[in-house]
Amino acid sequence: MSDSPSVPSPPGWRFARRNSTSPSLPDVHGSIHVPEATAPWWRRFAAFVGPGYMVSVGYMDPGNWATDLQGGSLFGYRLLSVIMLSNLMAIVLQALAARLGIVTGRDLAQACRDHFPPMASIALWLSCELAIIACDLAEVIGTAVALQLLFGIPLIGGTILSIGDAFLVLLLMRRGFRYLEAFVIGLLLVIAGCFVVQLVAAVPSLSAILRGFMPSPQILTNSSMLYVAIGIIGATVMPHNLYLHSSIVQTRDFQHTVAGRRDAIRWATLDSTIALVLALFINAAILIVAAAAFHAHGHQDVAEISDAYRLLSPVLGVGIASTLFATALLAAGTNSTVTGTLAGQIAMEGFLHLTLPHWARRLLTRGLAVLPVLVVIPLYGARGVGELLMFSQVVLSMQLPFAVIPLIMFVSDREKMGEFTISFPMKIFAWIVATTILVLNFRLLWDTLSGQS
Repeated sequence: MSDSPSVPSPPGWRFARRNSTSPSLPDVHGSIHVPEATAPWWRRFAAFVGPGYMVSVGYMDPGNWATDLQGGSLFGYRLLSVIMLSNLMAIVLQALAARLGIVTGRDLAQACRDHFPPMASIALWLSCELAIIACDLAEVIGTAVALQLLFGIPLIGGTILSIGDAFLVLLLMRRGFRYLEAFVIGLLLVIAGCFVVQLVAAVPSLSAILRGFMPSPQILTNSSMLYVAIGIIGATVMPHNLYLHSSIVQTRDFQHTVAGRRDAIRWATLDSTIALVLALFINAAILIVAAAAFHAHGHQDVAEISDAYRLLSPVLGVGIASTLFATALLAAGTNSTVTGTLAGQIAMEGFLHLTLPHWARRLLTRGLAVLPVLVVIPLYGARGVGELLMFSQVVLSMQLPFAVIPLIMFVSDREKMGEFTISFPMKIFAWIVATTILVLNFRLLWDTLSGQS
């Protein structure tokens, strides 16, 4: 149905190499059938459902839990506006990432390699790898904590067991990309279901929630609140997800024509927008539960996932609340390993044109994430692990500009995108998003170096 999967090399790609024609994720590229244009709209849309939900996993991983819990217990509902803002940023940026992949046939890593000089490309790859390791660190900690809460497995044991997630990804990938997507969506429904029950049990104040969604200048003037807000943005707008989305939209076998690409962009954008609205609900639910259960009852020092687990059932008066909380955490940690593996593979193949077996890539990144946890646990205990989790989200936020700025540059370039170049208003809005991220990051860096955070 589609054209040859080789990546085109128009003049806009200054450093494109003759041998860099392999598509992103070649084993599954164009492997999912898309119905003809004459088919009903719902069948065409159904063919594109999946990548958005895989991307949304990164917006509700264990790193989000740490920042949302801390934000809710410390500041009540006031940081809901940050969650909404970061989710809006995510919707826009993921739509741009999907557009880049569909139009150019390149994922973001391949686009960076073909546009920037080799040294700059390597620097961007290192930045991307740092973000993936920080994300993987959050997954390790979240999975280990969930296993401890549910089954009493020590943190060190749970950390070591988390390495086995590599084999789960391998098994799912062997069965086909649709199986991988189905697995992810299934666990997302488990997470959503768990939080629906907890929201009902928490009985939050509707008026306080609505006020929380209104932006407050106090977020910028209060350094402690700003530190948590930046962590929320770092945990929500994930830099590696931009690489991931620009790649996995190419698993659809759409027509590589103007009409076919326009159709694919429309459905892929709708898919990711709906999925990210689900992510907004889950992130807001975590913060709302923390605000209603902890902040409102004087437990404003709850910043650790394990503390939240112990207090949730007694405070809410629902015995199953803590178990649901830990179950959702385990589902989130397990789900995140899938996207982490794929993002790592995409970055390495795209930037370096270097292919590693899935198991080797996963064990490498997971090993780099496991080591800090194994060092921190004996020295500082569970509280040190919680601080490490929060720090990992700040690291993610600091890496965002290195993915966001190239993405906006590419989709704004008519030589690369042709008639699919984004409109002038969208360019303005995209650069406002990038500028907001940069300003908040520099403010965080200043507060951290001056010891104010």
